Amino acid sequence: MKFRFLLGGRDLEMIEIRRLLQVHAQGCFHDRRLAWGAALSAYREELLDALRRGDTPVSIELADDLPLELFDRGRMVVVDHHGPLAGHDKPTSIEQVFGLLGLPAEAWTRHLALVAANDRAHVAGMRALGATPAEIAEIRAADRAAQGVGDADEAEAVQAIGARRQEGRLTIVETRSRTSSAIADRMLPEMGGPGFERLLVVMPDTLAVFGDGIAVDALAHAFPGSWWGGDLPFAGYWGMQASVQRDSLLHKLVAKLR
Repeated sequence: MKFRFLLGGRDLEMIEIRRLLQVHAQGCFHDRRLAWGAALSAYREELLDALRRGDTPVSIELADDLPLELFDRGRMVVVDHHGPLAGHDKPTSIEQVFGLLGLPAEAWTRHLALVAANDRAHVAGMRALGATPAEIAEIRAADRAAQGVGDADEAEAVQAIGARRQEGRLTIVETRSRTSSAIADRMLPEMGGPGFERLLVVMPDTLAVFGDGIAVDALAHAFPGSWWGGDLPFAGYWGMQASVQRDSLLHKLVAKLR
């Protein structure tokens, strides 16, 4: 079976997946350098070409937005660990790709283990592997950079956290930035932050929640069209576009989470 890998939105895990493929599957992957939240339609032609050649397309963290009648899903491998595929006992995307490549156990380095732990369970996952503060800071900085978080976003995160407010168990941070990564990192005690039980980051057109698995599960069921993942059922994150009726959605979130 010949795989044709289609790479999803960029973060540190996706960059490391690309590096593995460059070494072990050169010429058998496509990378359009998409942003997080990427969809399969970005690779429509590559997908159909792979199927015509008798290859097996491998969709890596790509939302399937193509028509059901376009091709037989049984001929495609889906690699993901978000939404219904998320969980403490579920392999991360890089672990799944590692397995598909048939690589030996000794090729699984500490760096790859930290990348996988970070992508599943953030800082807590790396701590569980015995990561040092320096390793945690390095992995988190590399992940933010891979997601396109720049100096302006980092500076905005500091200001936004300074203006945070509390609603019971819920910490609310409003930001002009369109990313929550810098805020979520800087709120953690391990990163010098004040800590939180449940965190809601309000961006111009997106809402993001970080916290316990009970909260994430409740939001996933209550709000169709949202996305979620993490170290479930213990802890995780949730997000949703909120450009329309944002105030109404925000009110509902605060009522559920505080």
